Amino acid sequence: MHTHFNTTCHSSKECVEKHKRSLFMVGEIGGNDYNYAFFQGKSIDELKSMVYDVVKAIKEAVMRVIGFSAARVIVLGNFPIGCMPIYLSGFHSNDSSEYDEFHCLKGLNNFAMYHNEQLQQAIKELQEENPKVNIVYGDYYNAYKWILSKAALLGFDPKSLQKACCGSGGDYDFSLNRMCGAPNVPVCHTPQEHISWDGVHSTEKAYFFMARWIIRNLFQKLKCIA
Repeated sequence: MHTHFNTTCHSSKECVEKHKRSLFMVGEIGGNDYNYAFFQGKSIDELKSMVYDVVKAIKEAVMRVIGFSAARVIVLGNFPIGCMPIYLSGFHSNDSSEYDEFHCLKGLNNFAMYHNEQLQQAIKELQEENPKVNIVYGDYYNAYKWILSKAALLGFDPKSLQKACCGSGGDYDFSLNRMCGAPNVPVCHTPQEHISWDGVHSTEKAYFFMARWIIRNLFQKLKCIA
């Protein structure tokens, strides 16, 4: 990032002025740390002990961005991982009480919320330490849940909400052994009807609606001028 700034600004003063007018986004960070740990068999309680270090790394990243004279920073939280094909496949349960109304795994979503709560506390501390900088939380969790709640109205196929467009295997068209991009793994003909692209990442359409939700949610908090 420092190298990039050095190549796009002719002087440090110019960089400062550019960065004060720019919007910086930090995150979503931590997803892969948790993914690897979960699929190595770590428990939710074990992962909770990782959250402090993950949030600390995010906080340090935000401080570095502020050091480049950023005046507006969005810090993005984690998704409801219990709604994603990778987790629905890997942690399938025959106990219906472990799922919520959207057929998401409640325990995994509770962990994502725990991460987000710790992150929001860190953002509050950053804001207190840097009162001249506008630091806000980007709520990917509720943006994703909003899409699930409005899926039919948004044009998503109710039968494909938690199936990967690119993938194969099981109830969710996802397998760790044959992921999207591997030989002979099929791609659906209607990605616009899917929320999940490859079982891990969302489709372009899903990200479009999440971005719109977050922009509407943060516009006034960022003190932007229409």
